[in-house]
Amino acid sequence: MVNLLNWDSIERRLAALADEPVSDRDHGLSTSLLRALAGDPPAPFGIRRFHPLPALSATAAERGFGPHVDQTNHSVVVDERVVVKWLTPPVPLPHPTPEIFAHLVEVGFADTAPPYLALTRATDAGEELLALVTGYLPEARDGWEWCVDEAESGRTEFAGELGRLAADLHVALSTLPGGSSARSADPAARAARALAEALDLTGDADGEWLAARAGALARELEPLRAGIASPAIRIHGDLHVGQILSWRDGYAVIDFDGNPTVADTGVRQPAARDVAQLTTSLEHVAQVAIRRRGTPPADAAAWAGAARTGLLAAYRRRLSEQGRPDLLDETLIRPFEVEQECRELIYAARHLPRWRYAPMGVLRTWYPEEIVP
Repeated sequence: MVNLLNWDSIERRLAALADEPVSDRDHGLSTSLLRALAGDPPAPFGIRRFHPLPALSATAAERGFGPHVDQTNHSVVVDERVVVKWLTPPVPLPHPTPEIFAHLVEVGFADTAPPYLALTRATDAGEELLALVTGYLPEARDGWEWCVDEAESGRTEFAGELGRLAADLHVALSTLPGGSSARSADPAARAARALAEALDLTGDADGEWLAARAGALARELEPLRAGIASPAIRIHGDLHVGQILSWRDGYAVIDFDGNPTVADTGVRQPAARDVAQLTTSLEHVAQVAIRRRGTPPADAAAWAGAARTGLLAAYRRRLSEQGRPDLLDETLIRPFEVEQECRELIYAARHLPRWRYAPMGVLRTWYPEEIVP
């Protein structure tokens, strides 16, 4: 049980979020906020409701997710029923998540944590998003845990369910209003820039190996030069296995904030971009299993290939069942996969150097030493 704050105390804390983001020191703030939001907050705060908040118990407690969970923002579990995700720092609106939450609720997409509300604040510069409140999924584990277990064991049955989930998500998002003008102007140029940056930032022996295969990588991007005919829809934008929770009742996709490390992308993209990021993340899982679980490289590569095949087959099948096979242009998957690996190398160079082993391991699998590019 936590000591509850009154609204005046909550308001003072919220007013300081830009300079002092929510942290573990704010024990009790999330629970107090949820109880206060049973009604409407005073100006300048506002809320956008998606589903009714569940009632909290009289002895509601709160906790974090623990240091093993890598979070850009700060999330708090309240009463084992609700998750309050504090944006650290608050971000200006428009933000993709509230709009996507509202639409997914409207079309009945349920393979996600139930969205409850978004907390906003009006400022002199405009409205900003302070927090997102969703349901807590019991026994939830993200894909960097459960999917690595699957790779270690060699099981691939999960892949069909992920393909079905991704297809249902894209069908749901394809009806979210908005013109196609927000699509990236030149996907080929965007991918070429990613390749050039990855080559520039990747050093040592890895950089030499990558440079020797620059021509092969560039050729993989060629289909993007022909133009993209598939529909541009709102996609997840950061769809990897870490965004897929395995929980007590199945799988759920989370985190619709977009990719914080990519600035040169439009709001609307071909569905194949999400698909490519999801398939490459399976390859990354295989690399994690090799490094952390001692899985033999040949076994890990075979697992990744089988999981990818199963995921894509289920994805195509579900799109067909939903009457939207047009959403997937198969010719885009490989170039987007190559671009994604380049972006993983860029991310490693700029933010997490120890991650470089994963995209390099994938690329070495794709381009064996005996194959001359």
